[in-house]
Amino acid sequence: MERFGRQYRLLKTEEFSSVFALRKQRRGELLQISYSAANPCGHARLGLVVAKKTARRAHERNYMKRVIRDWFRRHKNTLPPFDFVVRVRCAFECADAPAARAELSRLLAAVAQTECR
Repeated sequence: MERFGRQYRLLKTEEFSSVFALRKQRRGELLQISYSAANPCGHARLGLVVAKKTARRAHERNYMKRVIRDWFRRHKNTLPPFDFVVRVRCAFECADAPAARAELSRLLAAVAQTECR
């Protein structure tokens, strides 16, 4: 089973800030991905942002984070060694989760295609 250990997470404020400072991003209907190609770890790392403005209830925010983390956990070996911060722009529920997963894979594929040439 693939794990989503600490080495695959962005944990510190400085790590998030370094990604946001470069202003490289891709945007979809549900998600926005900011990324930085300067990753000293040699593997992809993920940070998540789900604002209370997007979803008021904690269980709704936790569900969205769980869906994104699960997708990342399954596909982390195919991603380039970048730092990614995924921000949920529009709340989604169980019925919309497949669309969110598809958008996430489409956005990350576009990042990999443009940055890894």
